[in-house]
Amino acid sequence: MPYRTFLVEDDPLIRRQMTAMLEEVAGAQIVGIAETEEAAIEAMARIEWDVAVVDLQLRIGSGIGVARAFSERDSSQRLYVVTNHATSEVCECCRALKVDNVFDKLTELDALLDALVSKA
Repeated sequence: MPYRTFLVEDDPLIRRQMTAMLEEVAGAQIVGIAETEEAAIEAMARIEWDVAVVDLQLRIGSGIGVARAFSERDSSQRLYVVTNHATSEVCECCRALKVDNVFDKLTELDALLDALVSKA
């Protein structure tokens, strides 16, 4: 059974690419997509999801706000942050918010896919 994945990404091109990659390569079932922090928090609170893939920098809000809102999520749920700015400070902040992992969009998408496939 595919795992239910929620994607938070504001760039339309990257969103399409990530959706295709998650569905085709990782076998995910996309159950929701949001472009802003507020929309993500509202939708993720209503929808059942197993995995969230959250962009760090959004046009409105941030992935940090989404991670903060779900830092006390169910232990079976995984929340991954993707970013072009995976600095040590960002990684430390995400760890404090119980993010399962931070992946660099340019160099670590294979590692994200590996994490998602192992979740299935």
